Amino acid sequence: VQLQASGGGLVQAGGSLRLSCAASEPTFRIYSMAWFRQAPGKEREFVAGISRSGSSTYYADSVKGRFTISRVNAKNTVYLQMNSLKPEDTGVYYCAADFTFGSVKTRPTAYDHWGQGTLVTVSS
Repeated sequence: VQLQASGGGLVQAGGSLRLSCAASEPTFRIYSMAWFRQAPGKEREFVAGISRSGSSTYYADSVKGRFTISRVNAKNTVYLQMNSLKPEDTGVYYCAADFTFGSVKTRPTAYDHWGQGTLVTVSS
């Protein structure tokens, strides 16, 4: 599967962005989908994940209450709505897909399929 992430950009602190991740094949075949981010000089970290049905979502503590992950399987797309953005949210955001049965995983190594990344820059 190919994943195409989009929606990044430059925004002021307190602003909002919505990221999209379009999959090349039906997302109902994908068990978990997730967003990760990587800031310069730092390791890639889990941001949010969602189960195949969309009924279960998981968030990093740093984004709880500000970010919302959703998926529309009919459109083969996963979204990340980011509100109240902070400068520390700056980084390259990657979407990832996991075809393995089970719960949403938060380790980057658990995902075999990755999008190309979209840059989010939050200015203070």
